Amino acid sequence: MLVAGVLFACMGVFVKLGSAHFTHVELVFYRSFFGLIFIYFIMRSQRVAVTTRHWRNHLWRGLSGSIALALFFYCITVLPLATAVTLNYTAPLFLTLLTMLVFKDKLHLPLTFAIGLGFCGVVLLLHPTLQHDQLLPGLLGLISGLLAGVAYLNVKQLGTLGEPATRTVFYFSLIASLGSGVWILFDSIHAITLNGLLILLGLGSTATLAQLAMTRAYLVGKTLVVGSLAYSTIVFASLFGMVLWHETLPLASWLGMSCIIAGGMLSLRLAPTHQEASK
Repeated sequence: MLVAGVLFACMGVFVKLGSAHFTHVELVFYRSFFGLIFIYFIMRSQRVAVTTRHWRNHLWRGLSGSIALALFFYCITVLPLATAVTLNYTAPLFLTLLTMLVFKDKLHLPLTFAIGLGFCGVVLLLHPTLQHDQLLPGLLGLISGLLAGVAYLNVKQLGTLGEPATRTVFYFSLIASLGSGVWILFDSIHAITLNGLLILLGLGSTATLAQLAMTRAYLVGKTLVVGSLAYSTIVFASLFGMVLWHETLPLASWLGMSCIIAGGMLSLRLAPTHQEASK
């Protein structure tokens, strides 16, 4: 999940750069299509079959994940990157509630404190402020977090069914490619320049590798622990901002980083366990 955190932060950088050349739907399509090709060749090298008996589970994971991705990319293009990432990374909080309902996990007080501490760290780190005219994008960002939580839970369920990570990422990329591809047919399509192509290649590769790492984490790890460590993307994104754009962080942001790390470490010890399928 820490590897996924670095790669997802890189993906956010490429989305921000790509918004100057493409619409958010085009970015979803290229990210998904390049990822689809990439993951297909990985599956062939690992001799993983495309066929599956659990197409309904893949469909729900693909739909929820695709809509969440489209909303997230849209928020990145119209909101400050820090605000968009914060809203999307409410997903682990939604995941906690969904996990309690589906897997009958007990959310005791210490774990509640650990998850809450992580979220407080996100707020301190990014301290987003939504202007009045940004209310609708802000709400869409929260919806993207909710749907991302649903998608993560679907990944966990696919893991209990014995589905390999590569196949899960393949069907997600396929569904996202088809959905966004149909959308852009009725919208504007921008020409791809050399600079735009490099951005798209970076977007597709980092996003696919991040998906593989994230999917593997949810397949073999504890749901609430992995969900807490997903906050690491916020830390890495902030560090990239410092290096690439010379952004300075106030004391509250460093305190937020400490809270995120502390929340993740506490969750490693406090998260409940439930039966996993053999991997």
